[in-house]
Amino acid sequence: MSGGVDSSTAAAMLLEAGYEVVGVTLKLTNAAGTAASIGGRCCSPRDIDDARATAAQLGFPHYVLDHTAAFRHAVIDDFIAEYRSGRTPNPCVRCNEKLKFGPLLGFARAIGADKLATGHYARLESTPEGPRLLRSLDRAKDQSYFLFGVSPDVLAGVMFPLGALTKDQVRAAARRFGLANADKPDSQEICFIPSGDHQAFVEAQGGAGPAGQVVDEAGAPLANHTGTHRFTVGQRRGLPTPDGQRRFVLRIEAATGRVVVGPRDALLQRSLRVDDVRWTQAQPPAHWPLRCAVQIRHHASATPAWVTAPDQGGAAVELDEPTAGIAPGQAAVFYDGDQVVGGGWIA
Repeated sequence: MSGGVDSSTAAAMLLEAGYEVVGVTLKLTNAAGTAASIGGRCCSPRDIDDARATAAQLGFPHYVLDHTAAFRHAVIDDFIAEYRSGRTPNPCVRCNEKLKFGPLLGFARAIGADKLATGHYARLESTPEGPRLLRSLDRAKDQSYFLFGVSPDVLAGVMFPLGALTKDQVRAAARRFGLANADKPDSQEICFIPSGDHQAFVEAQGGAGPAGQVVDEAGAPLANHTGTHRFTVGQRRGLPTPDGQRRFVLRIEAATGRVVVGPRDALLQRSLRVDDVRWTQAQPPAHWPLRCAVQIRHHASATPAWVTAPDQGGAAVELDEPTAGIAPGQAAVFYDGDQVVGGGWIA
């Protein structure tokens, strides 16, 4: 329970369906006395209070598990290291993979619970080979992209009560249940950066990339910059335009401090390498190359593609159509229709 409307409504729906419910909130950051403590940022002190209040209102026990040290190591340190190396991290995928599901399912089993339920917008379908992870019916809220790293054995113990609902239906259900957070705004920023200023956070944590030059595709210098962590592939804002031409970040060379920029057409690519590949079912696909659709960002459309058989954990991806903004460090998730087949990290 994050303190938001989604997990609160999921709990209320399970109670109404006759389940015995126990609420659990992960404390992931120590936000006391900071801007994050005002709430609406997932796992802030105010949000923990909201989760506790919902559990009290609905009449079931509520626990808070302190995982701040593990979160720091698995998510925040990884986030800083990725920016320092010129990559674009996705902390929400890492959090689901490392913290939100495995440890919570372990706690659930320790207290004798049968399932771990969350407020994620995704679906699970039972099959003889194990659960199939599917997109939610509300495509605008679909969170399946963030879940590809959750292992098959963990998914077997999970429920997603909201997977067949739209956000409007969830809020309507919350009002019907009389939940105080029925109209609480959704979290918009990364939970440990409530200001939304990634650059300042990385700098404050000692993760600034090297200073250097912004150069064009031919290597001609256009401007100096104060750190590669201030850029991401596909970025346009803040780039020099001495000749009035719009430019985009094409490549970040953290070792030399060079940021290579060029026209938008130069961002288009059909080939990428994906490392640390994993699958959402116990058995990986049997036929190669794999025909699927590959999604390279949360809000991007999935592009039809071929994926080669993994070699030492990595795989080559050939997209049918050139795609812009393929950023190293982001997740590339493989879909077969609505089903999440697997995914990995763009190298």
